[in-house]
Amino acid sequence: MAHPHRPLRTTAIGTVCAALLAGTAFAAAPASQAAPAAEAAAAAESPTVRLYDIPGSGGITLKGNVFTPAGATSSSRYPLIVLPTSWGVPQFEYVAQAKKLADSGYVVVSYTSRGFWLSGGSIEVAGPPDIADASAVIDWALAHTAADPERIGMGGVSYGAGISLMTAGSDKRVRAVVAMSGWGDLIESIYSGRTQHVQAAAMLTGAGFVTGRPSAELQQIMVDFLGSNLAREQHMIDWARKRSPVYRVDEINSNGAAVMLGNAWGDSLFPPNQYASFYEKLTGPKRLEFRPGDHATAEGTGLLGLPNDTWTNAHRWFDRYLRDERNGIDTERPVQLKSRSTGGYEGYASWKDVPDGAERIALDNTRNIHANIDSGANGGLIFLSSMLDQFFKLPPMASIPLLPRSFAGVWQSERYGSAQHIRGTSELHTTVTSTKESGTLVAYLYDVGPLGLGKLVSHAPYTFHGQTPGKPFAVDLELFSTAYDVPAGHRLALVVDTVDPLYIEHNPSGAQLTFSSPAADPSYVSVPLREK
Repeated sequence: MAHPHRPLRTTAIGTVCAALLAGTAFAAAPASQAAPAAEAAAAAESPTVRLYDIPGSGGITLKGNVFTPAGATSSSRYPLIVLPTSWGVPQFEYVAQAKKLADSGYVVVSYTSRGFWLSGGSIEVAGPPDIADASAVIDWALAHTAADPERIGMGGVSYGAGISLMTAGSDKRVRAVVAMSGWGDLIESIYSGRTQHVQAAAMLTGAGFVTGRPSAELQQIMVDFLGSNLAREQHMIDWARKRSPVYRVDEINSNGAAVMLGNAWGDSLFPPNQYASFYEKLTGPKRLEFRPGDHATAEGTGLLGLPNDTWTNAHRWFDRYLRDERNGIDTERPVQLKSRSTGGYEGYASWKDVPDGAERIALDNTRNIHANIDSGANGGLIFLSSMLDQFFKLPPMASIPLLPRSFAGVWQSERYGSAQHIRGTSELHTTVTSTKESGTLVAYLYDVGPLGLGKLVSHAPYTFHGQTPGKPFAVDLELFSTAYDVPAGHRLALVVDTVDPLYIEHNPSGAQLTFSSPAADPSYVSVPLREK
């Protein structure tokens, strides 16, 4: 059924608003080299853009814009791409990239996600109303634009990525998805190691209230989460599962969408491990890209249409799976990694093939540390630290010899005679004895130079509850995945302490933690380390 619609503005106004208001966005990409004749002719002129009120689900209105290839007629049909906006960003986010896509022969519909800015409803965090909205936008586009019902794609950055993936599990019309700086598992994103990622959660909560209207359910979830309400922990986990594509992966696979995932090694909101795990569960056409940076910074230069690897490949992905263009992206190795230390890409057949070598560093000798004091080892600040690493190769640092051993356990490898390359996920296995039933520890892996200055390679938090004081228990912890090169003459250090500004810690007053290495179950950190 066709819905009434009304044009509101012109191309020029939309472009100016994009430059002023848009947040993160897709990066530039070349136009298709093999468009059909009608699409190529349309690309020779400028596309048109109009703003619309688009009916969403449940009777709300979504603010959107539509880019149409130049020369489109009532009989024209073009592939459709739907772009839900990121968290807290209005509909002008994707103007630069939407124009480029329309230039190459796509109808592009972008809309402000429900609950934000002038769109109706409340913020549901990729819940059922958001997914229903995405399908309603597709319905509307098919009724009111030159969109081809057989060639529909979705994409987005961050929140738009999550909505696109969830929609691919519920709407069989979606044939291709590009999901950047998104999540596969919300639980493993901001509650990994059973530890609240407080800076990330606080930023999202604050931005939600400033730019939108969080639902009553979301408000209660954030109160419980930030307030460490363990009585409601299972409710929070169940809520997050309903909004996690990994728990809909069977439906996504059954529907058959071709899925491209991209993320940054230092993403403060959605760490790479959970995206890689989700990627491995996909069975259709798929691609995974990891680059240096933080949340959405790898896609950021695309805001003004500047050259950008992420969106070059995004355009190629849409061209391949919505226009059947044989551009080679499906014959490349599907896992593409860019090291934080060098500028080149490395291709792998799968994520499991990435750690093709591992070294165990023994964590012998017992370490006893006092809790509740920050030793000086920490993961930095969200956004700032990983951006400094991305642009200036300056990750968080610590002087390893000066770390107070009363508050930090420290183990170091021997010096390496040649350069070593870390690719993938380091894993900590140790035995912990606590004087209290609850506690938090944070493990850090450092690259240590000749003068003892350590550069952070990776880290991860771990929280426990319900342990018997004085009774040892095993801890297995995955550090956040990364790609980092260790220079010759350096060594690696594993540091463990109990406080980090990135996380809520659960160490009672006076708590102490002992790290031991029983002969029957030695402690170690396994690092995917190899020479080249």
